[in-house]
Amino acid sequence: MPEQIIWSPLAENDFGNILEYLNEKWGEKVACQFIEITSDILRQISEKPKLFPLSNKKMKIRRGVVTKHNSIYYRESATQIEILRIYDTRQDPDKLIFK
Repeated sequence: MPEQIIWSPLAENDFGNILEYLNEKWGEKVACQFIEITSDILRQISEKPKLFPLSNKKMKIRRGVVTKHNSIYYRESATQIEILRIYDTRQDPDKLIFK
């Protein structure tokens, strides 16, 4: 049974910023494709939360690749999956924070 997915405020902000960038630089078609790819990844995570490897064992955070430039970070609890970040992999990894 698919698990409920919730988005952290940071993840919502990340997603909005990515869509805005894609729409401005590459157009609406590319932004829509990104939405479709992300939706597919979220469906997969919902159905198989342990699909992607742990990137932080202590915090139990998993990382899935959305595109070659973006990764999704999430954590599973007993009742839901929390999307923590959608991070541009070209950024400094030391700036990647989770709240």
